[in-house]
Amino acid sequence: MCTNLNSAATDNKLIKNRYRADCETCFDLCCVALPYAKTADFAFDKASGIPCRNLQEDYRCSIHTQLRKSGFRGCTVYECFGAGQKVSQFTYDGQDWRDNPATAKEMFHVLPIMQQLHEMLYYLHEALHLKEAQPIHEHLKLAIVETERLTQLTPSAILQLPVADHRATINPLLVQASESVRSNVTNSSRFMDNQRNLIKGRDCIGANLSGADLKGGNLRGVLFIAANLQNADMRMTDLIGADLRDADLRGANLEGSIFLTQAQVNSANGDKSTKLPTGLHAPEHWLD
Repeated sequence: MCTNLNSAATDNKLIKNRYRADCETCFDLCCVALPYAKTADFAFDKASGIPCRNLQEDYRCSIHTQLRKSGFRGCTVYECFGAGQKVSQFTYDGQDWRDNPATAKEMFHVLPIMQQLHEMLYYLHEALHLKEAQPIHEHLKLAIVETERLTQLTPSAILQLPVADHRATINPLLVQASESVRSNVTNSSRFMDNQRNLIKGRDCIGANLSGADLKGGNLRGVLFIAANLQNADMRMTDLIGADLRDADLRGANLEGSIFLTQAQVNSANGDKSTKLPTGLHAPEHWLD
């Protein structure tokens, strides 16, 4: 039994790594294609299609190791889910945007669509590795095959994809997987009544939830921006789309939580006592 559990954990970690940015095999598309405004997350404005001034000729960032200290915290929490390398090496067969200016604009528009498809694949594969979701594993496999097929289309076909419609077919499967995991948590240990109403409203910006019992909660899309979640019990929660920017996760227990991404973890604040689900790791700024 222990061997099987360890094998499942290893498989899940490999899947998470597969759908994670690999800048070594990408033309740093996110540093060109995506726009951003001067905020606390970015030190200056940049328009879509314009290379970031920190981008070097070799497609590497000149301040990569100093992004947060240089005012580019936003770069450290962005995740393309492997879409960058897929577009670079598969969709455009290794033909970069600098040497092929005629297709550069098209490539930049393909990236965010591919990112959405890869994000869905990340969640679908995670759901497939949940033993509680066994009854819908075949449906998940079919969804993975179809989503992968979409990622292999030509650039022009990708640009025409009704991504929202496809997401609408994926979401019910993820909801079912979530409910199957969270149903193992008894109602008495879900969360206290005063917190239940707060979470239901989805707005927990700056909320004091220190030590809260959120175990087994549906925390999808909840705004936890700058919330105090110190020592909170967040085991077996559904965190898909939850905004954890500047949330205080010191001492919080997120073991067994599902649909949490490394980007969400990177956007929060934690420490060595924060417990994360398999496949995710504490970012460097937690350990400073």
